[in-house]
Formats: sequence, structure tokens, C-alpha cells
Amino acid sequence: MILRLTSRPGDDNLDAMSIWTRISDAVAALAKGESLATVFDRLRAPPERSVAFTIAVIALGAKMAKADGLVTRNEVTAFREVFTIPPSETDNAARVFNLARQDVAGFEEYARRIARMFRGDGGPLEDLLEGLFYIAVSDGDYHPDEDRFLYRVAEIFGLHGRCFRALKARFVPDAEPDPYAVLGVSPEMPMDQIRAAWRQAVRDSHPDRMMARGVPQEAVKLAEKRLVAINRAWEEISLERAG
Repeated sequence: MILRLTSRPGDDNLDAMSIWTRISDAVAALAKGESLATVFDRLRAPPERSVAFTIAVIALGAKMAKADGLVTRNEVTAFREVFTIPPSETDNAARVFNLARQDVAGFEEYARRIARMFRGDGGPLEDLLEGLFYIAVSDGDYHPDEDRFLYRVAEIFGLHGRCFRALKARFVPDAEPDPYAVLGVSPEMPMDQIRAAWRQAVRDSHPDRMMARGVPQEAVKLAEKRLVAINRAWEEISLERAG
């Protein structure tokens, strides 16, 4: 499978070419037998964490593609909507995907490594899980094996409770469209607490905050869809409470 992606400027801390040069180096190290742990340990601090984040999304996406046994064109397109890759780096992106798909290391090992890297800062992990959901449903189907895969990743990230339910409510077509789940609140909560949760979710989705969390600029595009869902959920709850 080859990811045919297009060129776009990178983030403020690490330009696109620099990111993919570092990714190429990481892939080469893995191909030579260097352990995943060693490679990820070299990428623990910003701005290199953007490299680790990108590798993690692609690698876990590759593992998820194996979960339902099928890689569709829509899933490739979903990668294109999350990451925009210079044409000269297309082969490196494909190598990351294919190496991760064939790697003897299971998806749990990738998930644990990235979880350790962002320990104490759940924001990037939520962003990563969101990207995986986006890719999972891109073919119009949410396979039970994908659900188990995502739940296990969320569990490793410590996000298998309210966060997992909120993402599933937002992304999965046949999931119950519960606006409370989207905001990560409960119907029993008073309106001022729900309003506070909504405002915090809007702040957390601001591009500047996401960039500060080490998320590549390309992945920030997911925040646009997230904000639509968050604001729609708030409007639904407001109308319900007003009535």
C-alpha cells in the first residue's frame, strides 16, 4: 500500500521536510533492527515529539487496518486528510505504514510507547485516538474488530471511559447521537458545569493549544470537525434544557 499524499507547509517548530527527514531516519533505524523502544526514546522531547506523534498515528493506523483485514481507498484518503506529505517523502510515509503493518511488535507495544512519551499530558493522546477514529469510520463501516482495537488503545492511553464514549458518539454512524457523551458530561450535571465543559472543550480544540501539545499542523485540521460536533452538542443540550 502506498500513501499518495500532497505537499503542504509544516508546523512552526518543525517544517514538513524536516519532519519527514526525521521519520525517514527512524524508519531506517527500525529496518536495521533497532528496537521500537530505542527509536521512540530518541523522540521524547519537542519538537521531535511531532515526529513520534506522526509515526504513532500512521503505525497504529496500519495495525488497525490489519484488525479488520482490509485497507480501503477511503482509509488512504483519510490519512491524506490528517497528514499532507511532500511528494518527495511519499515513499517514506509508505515505508512507515508498511513496516508497522508487518512489524512483529503488536499494536499494544506502539500504544504503550506513545502513552509513556505523553504521560501526564492526555491532550496528544486524545488527538491521536481521534485520528484513529477518523480513519476507522472513513470507509463508512465501523467493524467490531476496529471497535475492540480502539477500545484497547484507549485503555492503554487511560482514555477508555468518558473520552472513548465521546469519540464513539461523534464518529460512529450508528452510535447513539448523545450530545452529553460528545461533551463528556452526564445529563445529571447542572447547566453551569456543562457550560464549563463545553468551553473547556472549545479551548482545548484551539489550533494554538494543539500545536503546543506537539500535534503536527496537519492533524490540527481534525479540530475543525471536532468543534462542529462540540458546538452542535452544546446547542442541542441548551435547547433541551430551555424547553
